Formats: sequence, C-alpha cells, structure tokens
Amino acid sequence: MRIDRKRASGAFREYTAHYDAQDDKVRLKIEHTWRVAQLCETIARSLDLPEEECDLAWLSGLLHDVGRFEQLRRYGTFIDAQSIDHARYGAQILFGNGLTDAVSDRTGLEETEDAERERPGSIRDYAESPQEDRLLCTAVAWHSAYRIPDGLDERTARFCNILRDADKIDILKVNVDFPLEEIYNVSTQELRSCAVSPEVMAAFYEEHAVLRSLKKTAADHLIGHISLVYELVFPVSLQLIRQQGYLEKMLSFPSDNPETQKQFAAARAHMEAYLAEKGI
Repeated sequence: MRIDRKRASGAFREYTAHYDAQDDKVRLKIEHTWRVAQLCETIARSLDLPEEECDLAWLSGLLHDVGRFEQLRRYGTFIDAQSIDHARYGAQILFGNGLTDAVSDRTGLEETEDAERERPGSIRDYAESPQEDRLLCTAVAWHSAYRIPDGLDERTARFCNILRDADKIDILKVNVDFPLEEIYNVSTQELRSCAVSPEVMAAFYEEHAVLRSLKKTAADHLIGHISLVYELVFPVSLQLIRQQGYLEKMLSFPSDNPETQKQFAAARAHMEAYLAEKGI
C-alpha cells in the first residue's frame, strides 16, 4: 500500500489554514511538522525499509503535532503540564471514533466534542487501512511520552521510535532558531537569570529524559530538551544531531547567572563524553 503524499499534504495545509500562520508559534509548528516528516523518512531509509514503509514513516511525521494547534488556540501555550497532552489530543482529532479498542486501552483516549469539531477528515482518507490506522494512532499518541508502552509489536514500536527520534532531532533546531522566550513563555530577564533545578541536573547526569514534573524554570526546559539526545534510538539520529550543530549551540546557552553558566559548562562536557563513547 502506497500513501498518497499529495493528498495528505493537502489535508494538512487545509487544516492549518484555519490558524494564523503569521503567529510565530503557529508558524513554528507548521515548519516543524514538515521537517519532522522528512526526518522520519530519512531515518526509515537508513534502516533500509521498503518504500511503502518510508511513506508511512513520513505520514506519521506529518500527523504527529496536529494537536498543537488547538492546544495553542485554547490555552496559549505549548507546555503540556499547563494545558493538555498535545499528542493524545492530536490522536483524538485525527482518529476519534475510529480508535480501535487496543489503542484506546493503551492511551486512555476518549472521543470529545472538541475533537470531533476540529477533525480534518478521517485518517482513512490517507492510509485506507485499519491496521495502519492503529499503528499511526499509537505513534502519534505516544510520540512525546516519557516512554512508549510495553507490549507493542515490533513494527509498531519501530514506527513509534522513528517518529520520536525525528521529533527530538528537530526540537533541538527549534530551540536554536526560535526565541526561547516565545517557546517557554518567559521574559528575557527570567530566561537569562534562572538556574537549572538540582533534580533536573541529576536526571541529566543519569543520561535519560527529564520528567515534565521536575521542570520548574526555563533553564530546566532547555536542559530537558538537551537530555532528549540520550533517548535517541537509531544510529543515524545521533549522526544527524552532531551534523546539524544545534546541540552545541544549546549547550552554549548565554546565561547571565554564574551558577547556570557552570551548570551548562558541566553539561556540555558530559554530553561530549557521551557522544564520544557512542563514536559520534
């Protein structure tokens, strides 16, 4: 089965046309979506997957952040802890009553009137297969979770990890190319003066993603995004983050706080050692 990329792209453009692309945050997510779709395809091709699987990986990237647009409209933020789980809400918008029992059980998703009203058409218009519906719904719903659930079949887990890697890679770019004040909803003074919480630094040195519940400051969120590197699954993903150079720029964050300067210098040294150990 081949994905109709032209049709899927048109549906995404139609959906996002209802939001103000002149708003930097809306524009950020539209541009992020196209890049993640391409990164998903790049990762899939590095695994020598068949063309149909590369198409499906691309589609997962195109769909993954549909929930972000309504999150921003309704709550004025991209911080899930202050609003809604954008990934699961995106799955609601895309699939709604088309959710299979298995996916519903795993995600806890339930249909809502808002999701019904905002839906950009059935996902079957793009994939035309209940099996692919279930795979895509699972990938979208879990793309920003701390971990994917246990018990997924090998193929579904692979596509979840392709999407998660692609999203993490591009999050680094977003943190460099867009004002951090806009991303984290803080003033420049707060951004440049805050420190990293001890719990967040401890999680960073344990070499895993930082739980959202631990993040209190903008510097916490920045270190949390840097820590996503530890979660990358595929070798090409680490190669890409090294080639792009965004990680180094994030680790060179120009804080005015002497304590924060020391924290980021130590984090930079630790990450360099980690990548060297990985042969990157």
